[in-house]
Amino acid sequence: MTRRGWWFIALNLLLPGSTQTLAGNHALGRVGLLSTFALWLLVIATTVTWLVAPSVIYSLVSTPAVLLVAQIVFALYAALWVVLTLDTLRLVRLVATRPSARAAIAGLAIVGLVATGGVATYGAVVAGSARSAITSVFDDADYVEPVDGRYTIMLLGGDAGPDRMGLRPDSITVASVDAETGAVVLIGVPRNFEKARFAEGSPLWEKFPTGYDCGHDCLISYLYTYGEEHPELYPDAEASGSSPGIEATRDAVSGVLGIPIQFYVLIDMEGFAQLVDALGGVTIDVPERTPIGPVTATTPIGYIEQGEQHLDGELALWYSRTRFESNDFERMLRQRAVQEAILRQFTAVNVLTRFQAVADAGVQVVSTDIPSVMLGRFVELAVLARELPLERLELIPPEFHSETPDFDKIASAVADAIARTRPSTEPGDQD
Repeated sequence: MTRRGWWFIALNLLLPGSTQTLAGNHALGRVGLLSTFALWLLVIATTVTWLVAPSVIYSLVSTPAVLLVAQIVFALYAALWVVLTLDTLRLVRLVATRPSARAAIAGLAIVGLVATGGVATYGAVVAGSARSAITSVFDDADYVEPVDGRYTIMLLGGDAGPDRMGLRPDSITVASVDAETGAVVLIGVPRNFEKARFAEGSPLWEKFPTGYDCGHDCLISYLYTYGEEHPELYPDAEASGSSPGIEATRDAVSGVLGIPIQFYVLIDMEGFAQLVDALGGVTIDVPERTPIGPVTATTPIGYIEQGEQHLDGELALWYSRTRFESNDFERMLRQRAVQEAILRQFTAVNVLTRFQAVADAGVQVVSTDIPSVMLGRFVELAVLARELPLERLELIPPEFHSETPDFDKIASAVADAIARTRPSTEPGDQD
């Protein structure tokens, strides 16, 4: 009976359902065996697809309907393995085995239950969290094709807080992504950029044909508030997953850079620390000792030392936002370094091991009009981008001046930066 007990537990681990087929409820055994074979086939098919066409897997795991099915399947497998394990222990009849072996046999059964049912339960939780996050954050619009072979996304860091009236973009970055290679150009627009012009056809282009002129200190970051105060300019914004403030900012950034802006992503800077903590922190190569603290402070509240530093969410936020003995332009460079570091460290393993926290943080701090049907494509491009150098363009002095912008020079610089990330098509271009 002891040898029988060991065999039954081993068979339940290796081929769930086989124990019942041999010595128990044959109908339950057939259900277990068929479910096991189906799982093996699914794992094999998924592995082969991942190796041959990973974009298919990215698309599937970012589709709410597929995630719902996965959540149900994982939950059913977890329940089935619990039933099979308990029934196997019944068939073993521990009281008939040697007393010295009973604890070990029962312990192995429990370990097997945790290894199978626990993994399936975690899979159900992850699938449910992913589905909830996708439906909460992303838009349900149709697939959007790239423009001139590129996707263009405006990244905004929202600077809302208890001491502010509403929200103002604290950070404005445009990511231009090659739709084939994933090569990324990050373009930094200073928040104190003045005289912004607008994309032709924009409601603000009609109102400010010579550029944004409000009379005094007409910064591009103020356009979010202007749009929110004049919702009649963008009556369809809310229905399309955006807002009048976002659309006003988008039209200004598009007009300044001379390129269309297809999507936006708004990150609440107050919640940014939570997202970094959910990822386990971020590692940054700090070029020089950086004091941190409010710009109005007389002494810093601390320092971030020079060299490679692993920062938690609070310190990463301070490093991105501090202007103590600094200015907006230096801060922009630090923000871009943090963005690049997060992109490099946002790995599949890192996300999966902390998925629940990442999903919860994402729902709370991120809003976007990127359609959920495009997530698979963007995940694939993000994976490609991690292997390529980032091209940066900062519209900061001494080359560019926020107070008296040269729009032709800006457009030329943007075009050159994008051209540097395009794959060469001429044989001689590789020399």
